[in-house]
Amino acid sequence: MGAGCPAPGLRARLIAPVAFVSPTPSSSSVQQAKHALGQRLREIRKDAGITARALAALAGWHESKCSRIEHGRTPPSDADIRVWTLHCGVPEQAPDLIATARGIDGMYVEWRRTERSGLRRAQEAVRPLFERTRRFRVYQSWVVPGLLQTEAYTTAVLNTIVSLRDVPDDVAAAVAVRMERQRFLHTGGHTFAVLVEEWVLRTVIGGPEVMAGQLGHLIVAASLPSVSLGVIPLGASRGAGWPVESFTMYDEAQVNVELVSAHLTVTQPREIEEYGRAFAELSAIAVHGAAARKLITSAIDALG
Repeated sequence: MGAGCPAPGLRARLIAPVAFVSPTPSSSSVQQAKHALGQRLREIRKDAGITARALAALAGWHESKCSRIEHGRTPPSDADIRVWTLHCGVPEQAPDLIATARGIDGMYVEWRRTERSGLRRAQEAVRPLFERTRRFRVYQSWVVPGLLQTEAYTTAVLNTIVSLRDVPDDVAAAVAVRMERQRFLHTGGHTFAVLVEEWVLRTVIGGPEVMAGQLGHLIVAASLPSVSLGVIPLGASRGAGWPVESFTMYDEAQVNVELVSAHLTVTQPREIEEYGRAFAELSAIAVHGAAARKLITSAIDALG
């Protein structure tokens, strides 16, 4: 949602022209974190001198449950962790372990979960992340990035989400939050490197008039000192820089990936580096400056 995530039906129309290399819910970031938590629990059990079978018996679990938790196959609940630490003689470690487990749970979050309290709240949730980030790198293969959207374009995108999913209709309030967030484009200390696929410019959202206004606004936004806009032309040679799911990089600390059904947070340094390389490869086949403006103008002309 932070970068302007479209609804499932809209996404399906946008991604139809190409084959995407998409992240999956079983991202290695999430799985590695689950495995690390499982290994920590295993060490606690072994330090207590208790076998997995004995711990399961004490907890009243099936004897395979300890093994599933320790190998990251079954995420432990808050209650599981409390029971585990209690029988291993370290109940004081439960709060920290529970916080770790909840953090892992937050790495992969379905859109329905983030939007169940309304779109406005989902928009507001990313404010702290924006405030502490200085360097933004945004790749969008679905829609114009949220920070560069017009009010009418954002309204059309969010109305589509409301129509396709059972979420509260607070579109006007959510649009206001997103428009307010664009102040980061004009405040010192923030830079935005933005890449979009050309088909994003040619996918009509909200009707020709709304789309024309959006494309004109994109030209203006690209002239801001804080913004670098690149457009990857249709037909560009894809020796590198394959199209992928949309993602936003926040400094070197975090990557948010927009999946069709969910939002994925990547925090593993090795994976963040991979996204950095992917962004560099995509940027290398993009056009910037006058060439990018020419593609945007062509898309406006195509609206008739």
